Amino acid sequence: MVKNNTHGVRRGTRYMFAKSFKKHGVEPLSTFLKVYKIGDLVDIKANGAFQKGMPYKVYHGRTGRVFNVTQHAVGVIVNKRVRNKILSKRINVRVEHVKHSKCRENFLQRVKENERLRKEAKAKGIKVSLMRQPAQPKERHFVRGKGITPELIEPIPYEFIA
Repeated sequence: MVKNNTHGVRRGTRYMFAKSFKKHGVEPLSTFLKVYKIGDLVDIKANGAFQKGMPYKVYHGRTGRVFNVTQHAVGVIVNKRVRNKILSKRINVRVEHVKHSKCRENFLQRVKENERLRKEAKAKGIKVSLMRQPAQPKERHFVRGKGITPELIEPIPYEFIA
């Protein structure tokens, strides 16, 4: 007997839509009281405890931009790869299944820091580089061993055994 895979809408979501460890029970009110505005970046994470307004499994874990806000839901523009092209899809998701994205926090923090550095440099009359630098190699230093003489390490000569 051959058992075929199911073809349902929620196929393969056993762990995807499951609640995290120690996160079961009543949903906190802060989930419903968050304010979403048009243009906000949000992460879509389906909450298995609420079936209403749940996004399709393809959009789980995606980040999108809010384009519409209603009483209980938000409209989100998300990119979806279909074969060789990327389509921007508009989906409506209830607020239980979205949260504010932190993907721009680091960037905005860097912008503020650069502005502060630019003002300080202008006040002092010096030129400062605001570009990010890759991790530089470590500074040179001496390695001292207490009473230890360096040991010469050589490869063992190859011996042909017939």
